[in-house]
Amino acid sequence: MPPSPPRKDLSLRALELFQICAQKGSLMAAAEETGLSVSTVSHHLRNLEEHLGTQLFNHARRPMVLTPKGRSFLRNIDEALHALRKAKAAAMGGSVADTRHLRIGTIEDFDSDITPELAVYLNERMPLCDFTYHTDDSHSIIEMLSNRKLDLGVTSKPSERMRDLQDQPLLRDPFIVVLPQGHDDAPGDILAGKGKLPFLRFSGNLIIARQIEAHLRRIGATLPHRFECGNNQTLMAMVAAGAGWTITTPLLFARARRFQPRLRMHPFPGKRFSRTLVIVSTPECADTVVGLVHHRLRALITEHALRPIHASAPWLVDRFTLIS
Repeated sequence: MPPSPPRKDLSLRALELFQICAQKGSLMAAAEETGLSVSTVSHHLRNLEEHLGTQLFNHARRPMVLTPKGRSFLRNIDEALHALRKAKAAAMGGSVADTRHLRIGTIEDFDSDITPELAVYLNERMPLCDFTYHTDDSHSIIEMLSNRKLDLGVTSKPSERMRDLQDQPLLRDPFIVVLPQGHDDAPGDILAGKGKLPFLRFSGNLIIARQIEAHLRRIGATLPHRFECGNNQTLMAMVAAGAGWTITTPLLFARARRFQPRLRMHPFPGKRFSRTLVIVSTPECADTVVGLVHHRLRALITEHALRPIHASAPWLVDRFTLIS
């Protein structure tokens, strides 16, 4: 009986492509993300299955579905790939000044003051680096990080696990009620639906909107839908014009400087809740770079948000804070 042909070596590239295909459910999506052809991706997956002697995907299903053995294999390699990427980043990291490429995503909360000053600061300390800055909502930034289209991002911390991404807590940003200046309804009354003004809410696709709506459900508050908006500045303009009231955060209020004379912040009545802003990075992003961004962001948030808000609303000193 002739000997069976030797199995092909298990390649790191095949493991990475398997992980991407498992996440995307599509050879085409994996090919687009990696810049490879569909046939090349398929070839790597086929070699991996031949090496293991088992099917990892149900190839008759579309989108691609993992077999039970495929799901078990994915769980086992996720941690190993994460460790390999960390080791690669540590080996290649070098000094911050030697960094050549950095892609940063931030939520629009930092767009007016903090992100521009961060860009100037990083440019001075990383003179050889090519930078890309991207502004989007938290969900989109996390997706771009997962797909390795960004190296580092500042987002609201999502409720779901972020697979192999790493996050560092940055800021506790409590939810508050904002009313037009001079409006005499008590926040507790308007939350109970007894106020004169309608509730103006964030668009439902945003993480901040989901957090607010989940809390309103928990406390049994039912507020009619009349106005939704994905832009904080527009919400603040509407409230300042007396068109309604909203639930937002001190950080977002700090951005609306031109409207602040016509607005007033109030503590959220009853059970408090807050969001956490985090710095999220891929395993390939060097710790030295993440540490530099983290350090500078804390200083900029203190200067542009914490100090002015604490001065105008001392009741927020212990609630609106950096996280150690």
